[in-house]
Amino acid sequence: MIDVVMPQMGESIVEGTLTKWLKKAGDHVERDEPLFEISTDKVDTEIPSPAAGTLSEIIIEEGKTVGINTVVGRISDGAGGAAAAPPAQPAAAPAPAPQAAAPSPAPQAPPPQTAEPVATVVEETAGPLSPLVRKMARENNVDLAQVRGTGAGGRITKQDLEDYIASRARPAAPAPEPAYAAPRPQAPTPPPPQPQAPPPQTAVQHVVSVPPPPPPPPPQAISFSAATRVEPMSNMRKKIAEHMVFSKHTSAHVTTVHKVDMTRIAKMRDKVKASFQAQYGFGLTFLPFILRAATAAIRQYPIFNASIQGTDILYHRDINIGIAVALENGLIVPVIRNADEKNIVGLQRSITDLAARSRSRQLRPDEVQDGTFSVTNFGSFGSVFATPVINQPQVAILGVGAVDKEPVVVDDAIAIRSMCYLALTFDHRLIDGALADQFTGKVKQVLQEWAEEVM
Repeated sequence: MIDVVMPQMGESIVEGTLTKWLKKAGDHVERDEPLFEISTDKVDTEIPSPAAGTLSEIIIEEGKTVGINTVVGRISDGAGGAAAAPPAQPAAAPAPAPQAAAPSPAPQAPPPQTAEPVATVVEETAGPLSPLVRKMARENNVDLAQVRGTGAGGRITKQDLEDYIASRARPAAPAPEPAYAAPRPQAPTPPPPQPQAPPPQTAVQHVVSVPPPPPPPPPQAISFSAATRVEPMSNMRKKIAEHMVFSKHTSAHVTTVHKVDMTRIAKMRDKVKASFQAQYGFGLTFLPFILRAATAAIRQYPIFNASIQGTDILYHRDINIGIAVALENGLIVPVIRNADEKNIVGLQRSITDLAARSRSRQLRPDEVQDGTFSVTNFGSFGSVFATPVINQPQVAILGVGAVDKEPVVVDDAIAIRSMCYLALTFDHRLIDGALADQFTGKVKQVLQEWAEEVM
């Protein structure tokens, strides 16, 4: 029997809620196949099976919150046909005991499977591997022992693996034609979003809608059996409520709003969006331009990349920007690390990837931690501007309104321009209004005077 335990999904996490079993007792499960879903105060995610076999027992029921390392279920060894017999005859357990010395090598028997043993060795030295990393390693025939991990405790992250695969494939890169030829077959897939891209207003909508646009949940009819209906909050909604109230009780929230002319960027985007989609396989939105401008402003005003600890100000060297992603039942803020080091293509790739994996519940805990500044794109649902709540322990958050065409006075003449409102909410304990306006003014300047080539 193999114990299935509640994993520790991050250094600060001590418990998790088992929200759903993806397999029933008696079902066969493969190693790394999603087994159950958990929810913590950091992230909701699927937990893979630690081994192949049969889910023989479910110990912790759905909806229960338990501490890390608690046994939540058991899997009978699926290593061979004989292994299935022992579970049926517990009394016979003493018989196999004499062979306990022989089975000891059994754990080493898996080496015939190339990817699995490598993953196991790396886990022992570099921390646990995510199911996504294991899958990518198998699909790309990567020996994980050759990959240098940059995550906590030397853990191999998805980015580490992507960088390794890219470096391994670099010799073939000089041939420009294959580079362009490869993505083109994917062009037929992307076209569906293309028809939606032309209107500038809906362009922003793609930012947080990967794979399908996240249609705002339509109002659903509620059946009543009495004057009132009581329904418990989901674990995610409870955590969001706690975080919002905590933030309001912690920071002195003030919001300043600036109107930005996005025409230059809108025209550039319209010019390259088709070739961008064909070359990279995903659309170009306004959000990476916003992030690029925000990082430029942060470099000039580093206090916006700080946090407060007691009476001390903690300035963070790395610029890790969180992007708010709307989910069907809540909100999550995955983090783009070292965002200032990425160009428009790199930022758009990160946005698309994080948004897609947020919705498919494939984020790792470390991907929603250590953010130093946040951006929320409420314009994706048509909002002109709003007053976002600071994501603690950060000291500011930038809200992006819808990009709409409207008549504007330019040089005493009326012109049609693509306009957008930026709403910066800041912690008045640390940042004063004048500084907040200077920061937002810098973001505005970068966007209105955009000169960086996209492709």
